[in-house]
Amino acid sequence: MELKLYDTLTREKRAFVPIDPANVRMYVCGPTVYDFAHIGNARPVIVFDVLFRLLRHRYGAAHVTYVRNITDVDDKINARAAERGIPIRALTEETYANFKADVAALGCLAPTVEPRATEHIEEMKVLIERLVASGHAYVADGHVLFDVPSMPDYGHLARRSLDEMIVGARVDPAPYKRDPMDFVLWKPSKPGEPSWTSPSGIATPGRPGWHIECSAMSWKHLGETFDIHGGGIDLVFPHHENEIAQSRCAFHTPVMANYWMHNGFLQVEGEKMSKSLGNFVTMRELLADWPGEVLRLNMLRTHYRQPIDWTMKGLEESAKTLDDWYALAGDVPGGSIDGAALEALCDDLNTPRAITELHALRHRAHAQDRPAAEELAGSLRFLGFLNDGAAAWSERKRQAQGIDAHAVEELIAARTAARKTKNFAESDRIRDELLAMGVVLKDSKDGTTWEPAR
Repeated sequence: MELKLYDTLTREKRAFVPIDPANVRMYVCGPTVYDFAHIGNARPVIVFDVLFRLLRHRYGAAHVTYVRNITDVDDKINARAAERGIPIRALTEETYANFKADVAALGCLAPTVEPRATEHIEEMKVLIERLVASGHAYVADGHVLFDVPSMPDYGHLARRSLDEMIVGARVDPAPYKRDPMDFVLWKPSKPGEPSWTSPSGIATPGRPGWHIECSAMSWKHLGETFDIHGGGIDLVFPHHENEIAQSRCAFHTPVMANYWMHNGFLQVEGEKMSKSLGNFVTMRELLADWPGEVLRLNMLRTHYRQPIDWTMKGLEESAKTLDDWYALAGDVPGGSIDGAALEALCDDLNTPRAITELHALRHRAHAQDRPAAEELAGSLRFLGFLNDGAAAWSERKRQAQGIDAHAVEELIAARTAARKTKNFAESDRIRDELLAMGVVLKDSKDGTTWEPAR
């Protein structure tokens, strides 16, 4: 079964052929750790977790290296630490811990390597020195800048006109720049900001620009050229374009990565997510109300390259689907991924089609088809679901909705007693009270059970 991936650089879906099948390498841009990650940040985390799982399945877990970086030196970090009156390192440690907890709740595997920018300053300096020595960078007013006109095919990834690139890069018309498009590799630090000695003394002490960080970390852990580079579509320009320029010019290679993959934008209830609109929502806020599997499924119901509209209705539908899957397969051991679902994933991570195949398995499992239930269980685990059994899933839902299980059981006992004495008015009152708490009752000949309303 051939694996095909859409490559942003060539604008086509291509068969994936790794440089070395015994050492498949992928780099994905990670978070800037200054605050809780929002739900848009969760999309690449989930998307590339699925790809990581698929690559491990095809080539073996020991033969796949997944690097997702942590940006822990940045203007936003400096500003937030100053605002809170805490050391920068304290802020980044706290935020990084929160991020790790949130993505783990989403059912994501840990990357093979999770490098921090501040631990790779020396590699950044080496790259900057190479670029200066080869004429692709220059020193001006305490800065080191990349000389964009020195790279004839700059802009190939974004495929934008010069005017569009100037607007997209939010060009700072600094007087020390030779060209408006030139971007910073190294800059002076302001008082109180992190600072390191400059590359070979060619500039004043300071700190790296954002783009050089990922070039250095990918080189350190994956080499001069590697297989896949991923991230959100918003990173195509200028970040990924600039990464390509730095890495190719530093190493004199025709490519930085053989495949460039980008997930689409996310909006909330039909509108662009922003704090000014009041629809800015973090992973942590959503995880307070929903189990992580619900967020994961809701994300995977849309193809990764398409825009996604994050809605309450979608979350409710995803929760109901998971209820059904857990009821049928939550406690079914073993199982391997369904062939049709695997084929869908191999077609550029077509998760909506894979989920359609899982619904077909669900129908067969409903008809007491044991092999279908096993394939459903195996497929769901492959995709990062069924992390625990059905009972644990139900408990996670209760906790996410803040339902007091002990209080519910007491009310059910009172309702059962009322029904035995034929006090149906009291029985109905208790049922309505439970419903208002977000609890749905199910009566059967064996007694009364309950579950969260959503």
